[in-house]
Amino acid sequence: MQEKLTQTIVQRIASTGQRQKIKDLVLPGLMLRVEPSGKKTWYIDYKRPNGQRTYHKIGSAEILTVMQARDVAQKFLASVKLGNDPVKAEEVKKERLTLKQLIFEHYSSWVTDNRRSGKETMAILTHSFKDFMDMPVEEISMLTLEQWRTRRRQTEGLKASSLNRQITALKAAINWAVKHEIIEANPLARLEKLREEDSETKVRYLSPEERKRLLAALDAREDRIRAGRDSHNDWLDGREKSLLPDLKASTFVDYLKPMVIVALNSGIRRGSLFRLEWSDIDFQEGTLTVQPSSEKNSKLIHIPMNQTLMTTLAAWKEQTGGERLVFPSPKTGEVMNNCKRAWAGVLKNAEIKNFRWHDMRHDFASQLVIKGVDLNTVRDLLGHADMTMTLRYAHLAPKVKRAAVNLLDQ
Repeated sequence: MQEKLTQTIVQRIASTGQRQKIKDLVLPGLMLRVEPSGKKTWYIDYKRPNGQRTYHKIGSAEILTVMQARDVAQKFLASVKLGNDPVKAEEVKKERLTLKQLIFEHYSSWVTDNRRSGKETMAILTHSFKDFMDMPVEEISMLTLEQWRTRRRQTEGLKASSLNRQITALKAAINWAVKHEIIEANPLARLEKLREEDSETKVRYLSPEERKRLLAALDAREDRIRAGRDSHNDWLDGREKSLLPDLKASTFVDYLKPMVIVALNSGIRRGSLFRLEWSDIDFQEGTLTVQPSSEKNSKLIHIPMNQTLMTTLAAWKEQTGGERLVFPSPKTGEVMNNCKRAWAGVLKNAEIKNFRWHDMRHDFASQLVIKGVDLNTVRDLLGHADMTMTLRYAHLAPKVKRAAVNLLDQ
């Protein structure tokens, strides 16, 4: 089939249930292929310098317009007329593409610009797969990775969950390269995850006693800082003292206590908390909004605020002036990197062990389930993509389960 292709005609072409090949009358050699699924792709029908007739894929018609496809095809065909073989050159280029080239020359800038966890992903790829960096990507086989996993489990004692996370990062990078037509296929596409039977699945949350100790340790920290600041200020003159914040008049000495209260009462992830802005806090409606750009699953999450959360944020806003970020870095004023040292000190003084910052998210969910909140509501508040992750809290609802079974007595 031949047609003087225009953008309107390309958009109107519908699937017939069979593959269609529509040749452009304006530029001989340019062809639009329409799959039974309706997918439309630009190709060049030409003869290689060796006389072999073949097709060369240009790209998706959803991305390239008719004019853009003609421009690419014209340059390609001109190169062939000069005796060059673009396909052979491209094949050689793809064969020589090493994992190091893929990651650092192609993938790194994209993943750091478009994924919130981009820097973490690059750290995983760089550290975990350093022995594969000089290998051509298409030569990294499933058998090679299976042997690599087995060796690391035996020699380093890595858990299945850690290895799965590393493999997922690698597969995502290669899938990206396939999508952008840098390589033809992902050699690890069928590599299955390890069963995570050796991974810790117990949900860690605070006992009532631990909660009391944690809050007491936060209060004690505030008292120490206030006392230390006052003692330190004794030798300053009046002008220097006026430049320091009045801790006695402030509700909090710094960011840590309000951040912990927000985390315990909202279940917000640490990264999302660091990026939280005052525009995300609606005191009138009593909601805290987590924007998709700062959320792991890129979901918009609305979290109703309880009185504790509202009071804390209102006091913190009044104290800090309520500019863009709710908890800016005290050093740069931009998004905070971490608060590990301050957090570790509070946990030590509270005598709480094996409790990460992320476990406050588990604590939030666990307390809701224990108090009878249904799992679907918990899933919605946490922003889980599906119920799979939320089911880890199901065992904490014995009263709800018993009430359900007792309905049979009626």
